[in-house]
Amino acid sequence: MSTNQINYPWYKKEDTDAFFALFQNNLANFVIIAVTMLGMGFPASIVFGKVIPGAAVAVIVGNLYYAYSANRLAQKEGRTNVTALSYGISTPVMFIFLFGVLLPANTLTGDPELAWKIALAACLISGLIEMAISITGNWLRNNIPRAAMLGALAGVALTFIAGEMLFRTFEMPVVGLVVLAIILVGIIGKVALPFNIPASLFAIVIGTVLAFTLGYAETSSITEGLANFGFYPLLPTLAAFEGLGLLFGTMIALLAVILPITIYNAVETMNNVEAMAAEGDSYDVRECQAVDGAGTVIGTLFGGMFPTTVYIASVGSKWMGAGRGYSILNALVFGLAATFGVIAALSAIIPISVVAPILVFVGLSMVSTAFQTNETKYYPAVVLAMLPYLANFLMSRFNNTAGEAVADFSSAIVPLGQGAMFSGIILGAITVYIIDHNFKKAAIFSFIGACLSYIGLMHAPELTFGAAPDYTLAYILIGVFFSSYAIKNATKKDVSDINTKKKVA
Repeated sequence: MSTNQINYPWYKKEDTDAFFALFQNNLANFVIIAVTMLGMGFPASIVFGKVIPGAAVAVIVGNLYYAYSANRLAQKEGRTNVTALSYGISTPVMFIFLFGVLLPANTLTGDPELAWKIALAACLISGLIEMAISITGNWLRNNIPRAAMLGALAGVALTFIAGEMLFRTFEMPVVGLVVLAIILVGIIGKVALPFNIPASLFAIVIGTVLAFTLGYAETSSITEGLANFGFYPLLPTLAAFEGLGLLFGTMIALLAVILPITIYNAVETMNNVEAMAAEGDSYDVRECQAVDGAGTVIGTLFGGMFPTTVYIASVGSKWMGAGRGYSILNALVFGLAATFGVIAALSAIIPISVVAPILVFVGLSMVSTAFQTNETKYYPAVVLAMLPYLANFLMSRFNNTAGEAVADFSSAIVPLGQGAMFSGIILGAITVYIIDHNFKKAAIFSFIGACLSYIGLMHAPELTFGAAPDYTLAYILIGVFFSSYAIKNATKKDVSDINTKKKVA
């Protein structure tokens, strides 16, 4: 360990490339957030006056902290080639919050202001959970099967992200399909695009130009976008605490989304920090998880509702030879962009059908990850965990306007869609443990399913005792069924152990 202070630079030329890479990533997320929320019917006053500035505060706090952390590591190890961790809004988690929290809250309340407050409360809880997970997260990660957790998240990705955004893509096919092709070539095909422009940025530019050139978008939106330049101060708000009462009331089922996606986020941070350690910059994983949680909480106190994380782009920045300057510059630029309406202007100009194909790719990548990170034998568990969100999608989209049609198709659609994240995890976990012949744990998750159904977190419209008696009984019965196999296997093991001891004697 070095005992002398070293001259670790605030900024160096290598930070410039790293800045543009990180800025483009965060900018794409901010534009997607704005375009998607506007498409859901949220007013610009909430999107640009509250959500974007609040999310910017979270980005500012995290980037500045990780710049400080890089300096601390550089001084500790006596070297100047330390790279700060890349930080921003977690892209997969962002989509889950948009379509798994904000959208159902807005659908059920019919009030964008209330929906925003509920999403703020959910984000606040997520941040607090991640701070706690920095201490206890490994226990949760070890006791919820990966196939179940990622399968349930993949259900959201397939229906509300990839599926719904594919519909949006084909609403403007000449533009949407071209953008989708660029994304597939650049990201999936890994083919270099002109001037080595990142695929998502190239796709947005080409798609926007096509939309205006071919008349699919009106030039008035450019004027509207330029009019969005203004002053959007970063102001604190207590709306998250108002949302807590609503979240723990009629929207209690949304808690089913928060826990698994927060665990996912914490694991994402852990994996990315460990990747940086392999490159020579060893940061404390627990500290980083706590910082990500704290950044998320601070963001909610300014109106932002999206959890943050350490990016995998950290390794790329390391390869570029970046230091801490790119992280500091990213914080400053995003603060200015959010405050003076740059993001608001871009969001008004870029059509939703240009952004939609990018979301299709994100949804597909999340579904693919659920399979790629699990052994082949667990694929049935992944698929089963995904299916409740198909019911949730149908319920969310059509039950209010076409309730009779939904009920005629199947009376199970609505109860299966209620608490879909919980039921996906329960069904997925049961299947995992059946595959492993661990019937004891299969029984445990069955009884957990019975408890969740009984109190209304699954298969019921509200939180109350005896909320879903048929489902409660069903889970109890399969729990007893699995228990009989667990007892049978335990008896066989005891007999086998006795025979082995006799042979040894």
